[in-house]
Amino acid sequence: MSKHILTYLDAKEFAYIVDSISVLVEEASFIVRSDGLYLRALDASRTAMVDLSIPKEAFEEFPEVEELRIGLNFKDLKKVLRRIKKGDKISMEIEEGRVRIKLVGKSVRSITIPTIEVVSEDLPTPKVVFTAMVKTASDVLASAVKDADAIADEIKFEANEEALLMKASSDKGEVEVKLDKNSELVYEFDVKEPASARYSLEYLVDIVGKTSKISDIVTIELATAKPLLLTFDIPAGGKISYFLAPRVE
Repeated sequence: MSKHILTYLDAKEFAYIVDSISVLVEEASFIVRSDGLYLRALDASRTAMVDLSIPKEAFEEFPEVEELRIGLNFKDLKKVLRRIKKGDKISMEIEEGRVRIKLVGKSVRSITIPTIEVVSEDLPTPKVVFTAMVKTASDVLASAVKDADAIADEIKFEANEEALLMKASSDKGEVEVKLDKNSELVYEFDVKEPASARYSLEYLVDIVGKTSKISDIVTIELATAKPLLLTFDIPAGGKISYFLAPRVE
């Protein structure tokens, strides 16, 4: 097997992307195709899915291949990426059975980790007809989720023609965050019919907390008692999306 190299200019940014994936999965495969880098994986309980796409143009170096799978243990990868320093760029040199990660800054540091065989399945995009869509600042969602987590273990999203509401309640109290459609922090608002659903905060706190570090904008899509779809725009045209199953009433 010949050596294939991917180089991403902002190593810190790439580390945040890895953090955002590792919220859900311990092992997964990056898939290199002719037009970009992809990853789609389910969490162990199969209640949440992460879907990553980064276009070829986002990379300084990118291999010319039809398809290349890079199976990695994300816990090990995160340990390596903790060595990143501000201003570093990152290269991943993939050879048979291993990946040499080069952190290039004032010096060049190389750490080699093994690739692994990941039992993967072709995961289709969930077929959900969403009836509500709100695009807003990711830190608005992050704050709402943190507020909800302070008092409850789930959050309820409600969308109507005028606003998106995020609510939580328990014997500790109640939280409500309201985003009016005309708010300056609402960039798009489209509610075809009212929608409401409840979601566990177990993953949501980490998903939103990690991904908001690299994304200023999130698109929230929902329908009554259907999975929640969060799509974060990441630099250089990439996207990272999460599907989260609803809690049953």
